[in-house]
Amino acid sequence: MTTDTAQPGITSTGEPVKVRELSIWSALQANMRDYGLLLALILIMLFFQYFTNGVLFKPVNLTNIILQNSYIIVMALGMLLVIVAGHIDLSVGSVSGFIGALAAMLMVGWRFPPEFAFLANPLVAGAICLVVGGIIGAAQGYLIAYHKIPSFIVTLAGMLIFKGLSLAILAGKSVGPFPGEFQLLSAGFIPDVIGPTTLVEASEGVQPLMLHTTTMVIAIAAVVAMVFFAIRGRNRRRARGYETEPFGLFVVKNVVIAALVLFFAYMLASYRGLPNVLVVMGLLIALFVFLTKRMTFGRRIYALGGNLKAAALSGIKTERLTFYVFAIMGVLAALAGMIYAARLNSATPKAGQGLELDVIAAVFIGGASALGGVGQVAGAVIGAFIMGVMNNGMSIMGVNIDWQQMIKGVVLLAAVFFDLYNKNRAA
Repeated sequence: MTTDTAQPGITSTGEPVKVRELSIWSALQANMRDYGLLLALILIMLFFQYFTNGVLFKPVNLTNIILQNSYIIVMALGMLLVIVAGHIDLSVGSVSGFIGALAAMLMVGWRFPPEFAFLANPLVAGAICLVVGGIIGAAQGYLIAYHKIPSFIVTLAGMLIFKGLSLAILAGKSVGPFPGEFQLLSAGFIPDVIGPTTLVEASEGVQPLMLHTTTMVIAIAAVVAMVFFAIRGRNRRRARGYETEPFGLFVVKNVVIAALVLFFAYMLASYRGLPNVLVVMGLLIALFVFLTKRMTFGRRIYALGGNLKAAALSGIKTERLTFYVFAIMGVLAALAGMIYAARLNSATPKAGQGLELDVIAAVFIGGASALGGVGQVAGAVIGAFIMGVMNNGMSIMGVNIDWQQMIKGVVLLAAVFFDLYNKNRAA
């Protein structure tokens, strides 16, 4: 059910633009997946907050959730593009483990002659690892795109190859610790350049409450930017006569999201502030939102996954696009591998095993379609946090690992079933 209202603006025929504003119920139905994901994350967090006796929302635990799931979210961004393009990548866990092993050998394991000692520098070693990750992804993408080998087969082979390479270069041993500069990637926090803010003074029996002011300033700036772009986007849709959600629902949605951002920022600010890895994640998320929503490259990926033949007939170079998607996935898997290694402060032969399952599950829980052509960055990020909060909450509650795996499997099936149910009803 829609209502037409006049909107300033003129069509090409000189007639005023008509705005189609959805009713609240129609808007909720049209965006049920997006609203449902956010609501599910909130309910899951409240559930574990209650059953962990308040441990979940403690600042130190929220920081741990971010650190424990940062590499999953980084890889989920790349996996989203892969799945939207109609493919799958089973090798990301092994590739990330191999890159972590390569980073460890470059910085700690191998002894270079003086003229090549610069290779052990954390910045140089990190750049080499990213390049190697891109080459790995590009090689797999080349086989998939230009030789038409199914992505399942190519990346399954890659999973076995790089799992074996990790064992080979580490000789079956853990290598570490890393230099302090490299550890900052996962264990560091941004400095408080403004200076701490004292909310509660120290007194007898009372600990002082200090806030990381820079963290709060960044969070407030992020919320202002988010609201600005949301309003601008809505106004643009109205100006062009597209359907828009009711103003009241738009306000409630953005107030809830802003409140969540500020709440978590406050929690982090009362501990040590923003982790460095969260800043990296934030920049990557913003980049991928821009890529998928504003760039021709992103729109072509959706067209590729939606209908391969139609995309090719429309002039899209589908092989080259597939090649680029897997190269991007390789770079992100490399970055995730370095984050994972920096967090553990060592590279282990078994690092990365099984991570591909959590990454793929996060993307599907976030609303991506197994058939391709459907998926959003925000959904993939929320899906990753749902998995992370569940892992953290169940561990705090002492749930056995076997039950944890079964529960995550049920959640994944329920998410896919819910998605298919909505699509069939819409059809």
